[in-house]
Amino acid sequence: MSLIGNLFSSSIGRKFIMAITGLVLVGFVFGHLVGNLQIFLSPDHINGYAHFLQGLGPALWLVRLVLLAAVGLHIWAAVVLTMESRAARGPNDYGVKKWLHATWASRAMRWTGVIVFFFILYHIAHFTLGVASHETFKTQLPEWTMQHDAKELGITLAQKGDVVHDVYSMIFLGFQNPVVSLFYIIATSLLSVHLLHGIESLFQTVGWRNGTWACCLRKAVTGLVVLYFLGNLIIPGAILTGIAKPAEGTAAAQISAGLPVTAPAAAHN
Repeated sequence: MSLIGNLFSSSIGRKFIMAITGLVLVGFVFGHLVGNLQIFLSPDHINGYAHFLQGLGPALWLVRLVLLAAVGLHIWAAVVLTMESRAARGPNDYGVKKWLHATWASRAMRWTGVIVFFFILYHIAHFTLGVASHETFKTQLPEWTMQHDAKELGITLAQKGDVVHDVYSMIFLGFQNPVVSLFYIIATSLLSVHLLHGIESLFQTVGWRNGTWACCLRKAVTGLVVLYFLGNLIIPGAILTGIAKPAEGTAAAQISAGLPVTAPAAAHN
């Protein structure tokens, strides 16, 4: 049987698929957070960043397809492994339910995984498609005129004077809704719990975890996940509480102040 066939037909192979797809998804969620944290900079930063991503065209769709495939394979492997585990256990429950050396995060993996899946669907509907909040979606807001060049690692994301979608205002207006902010906080906390055990399991599956540094690995993973959770908490938290104020001249600032919404003036050389 081929290597690919073994990956899909054996329990070890399916665990490896979960680990590799999990690694892809972990990289994405951390990168996604870094991009979103630009909301605390000037509107040019996150609007220029979003404009650059949208301008990738086919390359962006390729990335989306890879992520979609990773999510699909990750879920498929998890479901099959769960069914195998139940089949091996038999029809009768154990007389005593006791987990040995199992963390609370590991016992919650299935439930957090299901909830996170539905959170992803809502997130796409909210900020990617605009179905969940049509009136504050980026295409319904006045476009933003770049006031300065937006650059990252020497790469120009958008130039001064470019007219781009106002993603900055979309995020601010979205998280000014208490229900939306609370939902995101709860969902990202559950995602953090999922990552807490998932990242450590990933290292074990690929053979990068051993008894010598298992304790240090757990502490490092815990610290990383705590930072991830705090990063996701601070965005809706700061906006909802008013600690973070929308920048002057943005649609978010005008709507928050009850003023008529006008497009920003073009930047002058």
